[in-house]
Amino acid sequence: MTQTPLDLPTGAPGKEVPAVPPAAPRRLRRPHRAWSVAAVTFLTITGAAGFASLPGLLIDPLHDEFHWSRGTIGFAVSVNLALYGLTAPFAAALMDRFGIRRVVAAALTVIATGAGLTVFMTAGWQLVLLWGVLVGLGSGSMALAFAATVTGRWFVARRGLVTGVLTAAGASGQLVFLPLLSWIVERHGWRPAAVTVALAALAVVPLVWLLLRDHPADVGVAPYGSADFVPKPPPQRGAARRALRALASAALPRSRLLLHSQLRSSGGTPMRGGTPIGPFWLLAGTFAICGATTNGLVKTHFVPAAHDHGMPMTAAASLLAVVGVFDIAGTIASGWFTDRFDTRRLLAVYYALRGVSLMFLPVLFADTVHPPMIFFIVFYGLDWVATVPPTIALCREYYGADSAIVFGWVLAAHQVGAALIAYLGGLARDAFGTYDPVWYASGALCAVAALMAVVIRGRKGQG
Repeated sequence: MTQTPLDLPTGAPGKEVPAVPPAAPRRLRRPHRAWSVAAVTFLTITGAAGFASLPGLLIDPLHDEFHWSRGTIGFAVSVNLALYGLTAPFAAALMDRFGIRRVVAAALTVIATGAGLTVFMTAGWQLVLLWGVLVGLGSGSMALAFAATVTGRWFVARRGLVTGVLTAAGASGQLVFLPLLSWIVERHGWRPAAVTVALAALAVVPLVWLLLRDHPADVGVAPYGSADFVPKPPPQRGAARRALRALASAALPRSRLLLHSQLRSSGGTPMRGGTPIGPFWLLAGTFAICGATTNGLVKTHFVPAAHDHGMPMTAAASLLAVVGVFDIAGTIASGWFTDRFDTRRLLAVYYALRGVSLMFLPVLFADTVHPPMIFFIVFYGLDWVATVPPTIALCREYYGADSAIVFGWVLAAHQVGAALIAYLGGLARDAFGTYDPVWYASGALCAVAALMAVVIRGRKGQG
C-alpha cells in the first residue's frame, strides 16, 4: 500500500515519531469553600434583619392602641439596641467556645420567641422584656461581630470587600422587610407584622445548621488567600473572662505596654508612638455616634417624623427601604476602599458628609416624596454603614487575634449611642412636638466623629 503525504512521518529519517497523547480534559475549579460560607452568612443576616426593621413602624400603632408615650416605647427600643451591642463581644467569645453555628441558631430562636410573644402583651414593661431584652439579646449574638468572626477565620485576601458585603446583608433584609412590614401594619395591624418577623427568624435556623461551618479546618481547606493550612484551635473556655480581658487590654492605659509586646505574636501591629486617647476609645466614640445617627435616629424615628409632616407610613418606610438599596452599594464600595486607602481618612470623610446631610433633613420633610428627599435618601444610604469595614480593619490592625471581640465592644458603643438617641429622640418629640432639635444635634455629633477619626494613630510607618 502506497503512503500518502499525510501518512509520512515528520521526524528524522529512520526514527519513529512518538504518538502525541490526547489532551486531558480540563477540570473545572470549584470555588473556595469560604465563598459558600460567606453566602450562607449573608443569607442568614438578611433573613434575620426583619426584627431590626420593625421598631420604627411600631411607635405610632403602639401609642394609638395602648396610649403609651413615645418616650416609653423609645425606652424599649433603647434597651433592645443597648443589649444588641453589649451582647456582641460575649457572643464573639461564645462562638470561639461553642462554634458559630450553635450560637447563631440559638440566637435566631431567641429572636423568634421574643418577637412572637409580643402579640400577647398588654403593658409597657412587657414590651421592654420581650422586644427589649429577648430580641436584644438574640440580635446581639447576630451582630456585626458575627461577620467579623467569619471574615477573620475564612479569609486572608479580600477581607475588606467581604466585610462590606456581609455588612450590607442587614440592609438587604431591610430592603425586603420594610415595605412588607409597613404594608402589614397599615392593612392588618402590628401583631401580624411581629409574627412575620418571628417566622422569618425561625426559617433561617435550618439553613444555618445544615450549611454553615465554623472553621476552614472543618472541611480540610486553608483560608481563602492563604497557602498555609490553619489547624482548628481548641475551644476557648471562659468566654466571659476572655471578653472582659480583651476589653481591659484594649481600653485600659496601664495594659497598653503589655498589649504592645503581645501584638506581634497575635498578628496585630503596635501603635507608633503614644497618644493621649487610645485607639479603642476613639473607635468606640466614633462608632457610638455612628449608631446614634443610624439605628438610633433614622431607623427608629424617620418614619414617625415623616408621618408628622403628613407622609403616609408606607411611603416613609419605602424611603427607608431605598436607604437599604444604596447601603448595599455604599458598604461594598467602602470595603473595596478599605483594602486600598487610609482607613482613618475614610472614616473622617464618611462622618463629615453624614453630618452635613442631617443638617438639611428637617427642611426636606413634606407630605409627599419629592426629589430633594430622594437625594437625601440616596446619599444617606451610601453612607449608612460605610463606616463598618474601616472600623473592623482598624480593630484587626491593633488587636490581632482578639480583634473580633474588641470589635464587639466597639459595636457595644455603637448600640449604646443608638439606644440613647432612640430614647432621647422620643422624649424630644414629646417635649417639643418636633424632631428638628434631634436632627441638628446629631449633625453636630457627626462633625465631632470626623475629628476623632483623624486623631486615630495609623500603623507603624504611616502618618
